[in-house]
Amino acid sequence: MDSVINPWSSTPAVDIDRLFSEFGIEPVEAEASALSSPPAFFRRKIVVGHRDYAPIIEAITTGSRFNVMTGFMPSGYPHLGHLMVMREVVWHVEQGGSGFISIADREAHAVRGLSWDDCKKYGALYLECLYALGFEGTAYYQSENEVLKDLAFEAAIKINFSDLQAIYGFTQETSLAHADSVATQVADILYPQVVSGPAPTVVPVGIDQDPHIRLTRDIAHKMRWFTVLDQGEYISVRSKNAPLHAMDAVEEAFPGSKRYEGHLDIPGADIFLVSEQVRQIEAANGGYGFISPSSTYHSFMKGLQGGKMSSSIPDSLFFFDEAIPDVKKKVMGSLTGGRMTKEEQVKCGGEPDGCPIYLLNLFHMVADDDELLEIRSACLGGSLLCGTCKKATFERVKEFLADFKERRESVRHMVTE
Repeated sequence: MDSVINPWSSTPAVDIDRLFSEFGIEPVEAEASALSSPPAFFRRKIVVGHRDYAPIIEAITTGSRFNVMTGFMPSGYPHLGHLMVMREVVWHVEQGGSGFISIADREAHAVRGLSWDDCKKYGALYLECLYALGFEGTAYYQSENEVLKDLAFEAAIKINFSDLQAIYGFTQETSLAHADSVATQVADILYPQVVSGPAPTVVPVGIDQDPHIRLTRDIAHKMRWFTVLDQGEYISVRSKNAPLHAMDAVEEAFPGSKRYEGHLDIPGADIFLVSEQVRQIEAANGGYGFISPSSTYHSFMKGLQGGKMSSSIPDSLFFFDEAIPDVKKKVMGSLTGGRMTKEEQVKCGGEPDGCPIYLLNLFHMVADDDELLEIRSACLGGSLLCGTCKKATFERVKEFLADFKERRESVRHMVTE
């Protein structure tokens, strides 16, 4: 693999270890351990990494303001592969976060060639699923959000084609609309801070979406008016492109500071307090004052046939609106971590950690950790055979889909509202 990751690939190939070492993604266990009641996706190591998640943990534990946002490209019917990030968003909302959902119809139209009518149809289904899972907050279509479009234009000023080539591998054949969709995604991630003021914002995504996070963090910094540096005996506030009235406001806020051409030094100050006050001044005087967005990254669940899960491989997953007999056929026909024969399975035990059926239970279908441990132990001990496990798993899937259907029907009106 080279350094380019394609976040639009239907079958992403991602080397998680390389992403961690090369791009600075950090393991999330230390941050998650600070939570009094971590959710299953942390406990079970489904969410594996993060960027700058500590401010989100602090906001959750102190009850201070934060945002959670993510986007869905409406290129087809929602399915099993979308469920994890939906649940991550809902959990953060339940912890006090302000929720934001972008239906990335401009991206789907530019990158996948979908008609606007199809984008609207599929987008409504994604929103229906989110509301059924308990999402509360702001949801919008990119094509209908004028504030977002203006923000995307401003963000695009800070993006050049060498950035797009280095991060995404864009070439001379890449359409301008595709490049514009990147600027729009940057605007999506920063949008919550534009409409409600600077605040920590977490973006839960699959690990293949990290290029968008890296670019947005860079652009958020470039769109700031000031840089605050700790110089030891003093804190230096340096103007990047701040108007004179904003620099005047910073000087007024810190009596005893020394002002020079393009920067201001504050002796004996605390960098955190200065940074926050400068951010507030920037936002109050017409700037953005962005806080660099945080992110969490969940690993990919194997497809039911053992390879990658992708809507382009229908047998690798099930759609939420799929007929139950078809879902049963996929689950019962899935690959497992069992042995070649019943006798060998009883003698040697199964291999649950690489089994799509066990992973389906781990990711989504078994809420109780003790029950999941019993399944794993029985598989390893050879007392749980694959056929029995598949039947039990399908019953859980069937119950989930039936309940999910009822919930979706009960919230359908919220999509049009």
